Amino acid sequence: MPNTTKHSLETSLKRLLMHKPLDKITIQDLTADCGISRMSFYYHFKDIYDLVEWSCIEDGRKALQGKKTYDTWQEGMLQIFEVVLENKPFIMNVYRAVERSKLESYLYELTYRLIVDVVEEKCEDARLGQEDKAFIAEFYKYGFVGVMLDWIDRGMKEDYTAIVEKMSITLHGNITHSIHNFEKVSQKDLSKEVK
Repeated sequence: MPNTTKHSLETSLKRLLMHKPLDKITIQDLTADCGISRMSFYYHFKDIYDLVEWSCIEDGRKALQGKKTYDTWQEGMLQIFEVVLENKPFIMNVYRAVERSKLESYLYELTYRLIVDVVEEKCEDARLGQEDKAFIAEFYKYGFVGVMLDWIDRGMKEDYTAIVEKMSITLHGNITHSIHNFEKVSQKDLSKEVK
């Protein structure tokens, strides 16, 4: 039941953002639009920005369902672009009204979840520590998010499928190479310790 209220508030927020900038929307506007009390709003969220963050995470979670393997990461990335584009008024409002770092943080979290699962899958037979796996995922995360932020900054006009295709060409085989490079360094370090 509580998720129904959260989703109703998310729907109202997105509807209101079609007509008003985020910084002009009040909790009164939201609660009146979806027919709940202010108390219900505060039961679920501390403020509108908390609702924005939850909405972003929820959209991302839905977009990535089942798309976090090496064979499906492109679909996952396409779905992230699609969710951002489908919610363009919402994202552009958030981008303009909230600190850019909040949107970056959301995209970093979303993209990291996609990439870290791919790294884990490719590390199945590798002896690589969690720290090294996390570093590889973080490295690629920053590249993905940088490309997406540039696309958002330019008004989301370019064909995102072409962008994801270029990302795929750039990335092809690189995660595997990164894992092997880390393994080589780890093996050299182990052999030094043995001597």
